[in-house]
Amino acid sequence: MGKSLSGKVAVVTGGSRGLGREMVLAFAEAGADVVIASRKFDACDALATEVREQYGQKALPVACNVGVWEQCDELVAAAYAEFGRVDVLVNNAGMSLLYPSLDQVTEAMFDKIIATNLRGAFRLSALIGARMAAAGGGSIVNISSMEASHPEPMAVPYAAAKAGLEALSGGLAQTYGPTVRVNTIRCGPFDTDIAKAWPPEMKDALAQHTALRRIGAPTDIVGAALFFASDASAFATGAILALDGGWR
Repeated sequence: MGKSLSGKVAVVTGGSRGLGREMVLAFAEAGADVVIASRKFDACDALATEVREQYGQKALPVACNVGVWEQCDELVAAAYAEFGRVDVLVNNAGMSLLYPSLDQVTEAMFDKIIATNLRGAFRLSALIGARMAAAGGGSIVNISSMEASHPEPMAVPYAAAKAGLEALSGGLAQTYGPTVRVNTIRCGPFDTDIAKAWPPEMKDALAQHTALRRIGAPTDIVGAALFFASDASAFATGAILALDGGWR
């Protein structure tokens, strides 16, 4: 899409690895300056250096646990202090926790999953969305999961959080329209860091559940992310795009 984000500033949470890393690199290649946020500053800093050297764009690394309300506020303050604006926000940070059975999910586990996948996205979107609207526009992209529509027994709290994130997208689209667009990418199985713990037979089994007979590569997120971040999706808001290889 060429320099479709030239002059823009993009904030990506969970931005130092996996899908977040690929979106950061794609946005920088498309001409955007980037704010790279994750819990590990060193990883953010290393990617920021790569962005500057490879694409010549400005890159701000910020350590942020989006599950902590105050750290969301600090991330927003840092982004605006450095760039004075945010044009694209990608709420990509997410996590799930393993549990032996639902009745053994603790309150702390449940709260952590909700905080990371939903509460942080709400806080960042509320703060940045309001500023985007005041400045004349912007794009918020929420990264969801097929668990939101196809919840499985071992990911029920995570599925609930992602379903909440999709509802949040619709509400934000109505709240901050007509100038701010808010859309969702609903991801299927991707070969990111979490997949390293999967046995080979699990990857094969997941692949067989898709029409494309494979799981996603991290770079498969790029086209959808650029579409929603840029003016290519000028008439799309409140939309949910399934990026799951044709899950069935």
